[in-house]
Amino acid sequence: MNNTIPLSFLDLAPVPEGKTIAEGIAQTVETAQQAEKFGLNRYWMAEHHNMPGIASAATSVLLSHIGSQTKRIRIGAGGVMLPNHAPLVIAEQFGTLHALYGDRVDLGLGRAPGTDGATFQALRRQMKDAERFPQDVQELMYFLGDGTDNSPVQAFPGAKSNIPIWILGSSLFGATLAAHLGLPYVFASHFAPQMLAQAISTYREQFKPSAYLDKPYVMLAANLLLADDDATANYHFTSAQQSFVRLRRGETGQMPKPTHDMDNIWSPAEKMMVDSALSVSFIGSVETVKPKLAEFLAQYQPDELIVTANVYDQAARLRSLELTPELNLFTLQ
Repeated sequence: MNNTIPLSFLDLAPVPEGKTIAEGIAQTVETAQQAEKFGLNRYWMAEHHNMPGIASAATSVLLSHIGSQTKRIRIGAGGVMLPNHAPLVIAEQFGTLHALYGDRVDLGLGRAPGTDGATFQALRRQMKDAERFPQDVQELMYFLGDGTDNSPVQAFPGAKSNIPIWILGSSLFGATLAAHLGLPYVFASHFAPQMLAQAISTYREQFKPSAYLDKPYVMLAANLLLADDDATANYHFTSAQQSFVRLRRGETGQMPKPTHDMDNIWSPAEKMMVDSALSVSFIGSVETVKPKLAEFLAQYQPDELIVTANVYDQAARLRSLELTPELNLFTLQ
């Protein structure tokens, strides 16, 4: 393994409290441009629905906007929740992105609906659709591939684009599927790290070389928030912690402002839950984060790291990206 690996950014397009969705999207564009400026490899967006603090529900539409406002950085979904969609529709959407932005486009696929049951029904889907995920992935691969010339149904745009497809997961299911199909695998360790070691071990052991990939390729996700000092970073990270508490309580709202007193917000049980879910987080100054992150990378040996900084304060997000090259752990372009 090289001494450094590529670094990418995962964005939920947060809408901070008191801001409009349009203002949240403008900040997202600014973040993407900052990520490109400092040499990150990919800028991915995640599909969520019925969440007032997240503006990336229409993922492909927002990705097109990001693509138009950047020049080099790869853009993609991390991911599209495929049970919410017909594979042909996603092939057409991402085929359109490929027509606009060429080989910059990636397509990560997840099996979870990324929303609640009522919203899933409003999307005209049924919970059993998730059971078809392996078949839907292969159908989508077919629509994006070279072999549809004689098919009565083809994706225009999309056919022959061969957009790179990634499988996202937080369990052995996605790891096994990615290995069987010979596709790259992304583990959602930034919010569901419990099966991290087992999943990537399963993927690597069961991987079958394919036309898409000749050896396993693992990307791990982490929360990364750098600041000039530890106290500042930990303060801004309370936005993400509060957001997680609200999610577990079933509460809705925009991205909360940071606080100096989390103990007045969460119960001891909620703190334990959040600390566990967000345990793959690297928060602090460069000096504090670098040895911890280096240890994590050495332990799991990922081929790439994708980080997220889902916080209220835009200046804190931009400063974190600005400090990232000082870690000297990543291949930056």
